[in-house]
Amino acid sequence: MQEFLTNLAISQDVAYILLLTALFVVPRVLQRWNIPSAVTAFALGAAAGLGLGWFQGDSTVGLLSTLGIVALFLFAGLEVDFGELRRGAGVLIQHVVIRLAIVATVAWIVHVALPLDLRPAILVSLALVTPSTGFILDSLDALGSTDQERFWIRSKAIAIEIVALGILFVDLRSETWQGLALSTAALFALIAFLPLAFSFFAKRIMPHAPKSDFPFLVILAVAAAFVTKNLGVYYLVGAFVVGIVAHRFREHIPSMRDHSMLHAVGALSSLFVPFYFFHAGLELQRDDFSLNAVLFALIFLVTVLPFRLLVVGLHRRVVLKEPLRTGLRVSVPMLPTLVFTLVLASILREEFQIDAAIFGALVIYALVNTMLPSFILRSAPPAYDDIHVTAIHGPPAPPVSVAADRRGNSPGRTNKVLK
Repeated sequence: MQEFLTNLAISQDVAYILLLTALFVVPRVLQRWNIPSAVTAFALGAAAGLGLGWFQGDSTVGLLSTLGIVALFLFAGLEVDFGELRRGAGVLIQHVVIRLAIVATVAWIVHVALPLDLRPAILVSLALVTPSTGFILDSLDALGSTDQERFWIRSKAIAIEIVALGILFVDLRSETWQGLALSTAALFALIAFLPLAFSFFAKRIMPHAPKSDFPFLVILAVAAAFVTKNLGVYYLVGAFVVGIVAHRFREHIPSMRDHSMLHAVGALSSLFVPFYFFHAGLELQRDDFSLNAVLFALIFLVTVLPFRLLVVGLHRRVVLKEPLRTGLRVSVPMLPTLVFTLVLASILREEFQIDAAIFGALVIYALVNTMLPSFILRSAPPAYDDIHVTAIHGPPAPPVSVAADRRGNSPGRTNKVLK
């Protein structure tokens, strides 16, 4: 980085200004061609790293990237409403069980075919089939989903992510039973501590420190993220748990009730998430995009993606009596795996030293499936300052009932009932 700055005779401050301009202006230009802002930021990082050698090893970009992933999963945790999940519990439980079967099946195939040991094979399976909840929630309004569709997309994505994070935790710490037991105890201790921290803050600090709730939430999320990182399960688990606990304390913190906290966290995420994708692009290597990587990616795309689409569509066809075309309007927005795949690919490279071709294939797979919904549904993806609209306006309306869905109500007819 310093050699680059010296050769071009520009200061480091100017370099960061150019970076900010690229991350927040270029995606706006490319959005007209239905290219998601996250993909653009990732591509800019790849161009800066692979093509020009800029910002590689830059500690400032690394820190901003960490804040981005923490803010994104904090936002996803804040969106978890167990009361809302219970309203569609029957269908959601079936959906989760089906997804667990898919994860197990894909993991076994990867374990046998690539071949990989079982633990990394499970991570590859999660990377292929787990939707990125935060990114998906950002996109719902831009994709033109109805209230009914938004409820199911939101609920299913959140339910799957909770289960996936649990599998991730167990898989990463299951090298030894002692390590798994100690890490599990530490995680439960963190979960037990968080309600106490929120309660103490709400009763003892907030009355004497107005408008300190948002800084407290962010500081707690960052601290918990570093705790889980040191436990060996990456930053996202801690941030997600803090979001869930914070949501359950919404009655004690006024900004939680009126959604201003979600608005603030959404704005924070919008500011820092581009740096996460840019940093992920910086980490790419030329060997990641070999012919084998492209071939593996094609295999993933032509086998896993159609299977994921059909499973959701057929399940809704059998359980809710929806036409397959209507079910696809729920399954298509759930295709993106961008954040989860990039995180797991990074873990696979750092912890298990997987082949560069597999790493590259996962990256290509994630980029393609992330761009598909806006092209299939013919709607523009959100830009950074357009995201989190769902949070600002509150959660989508729940379904009237599963029985109503079974009578064949289309999203349009269901919305009339809601009115």
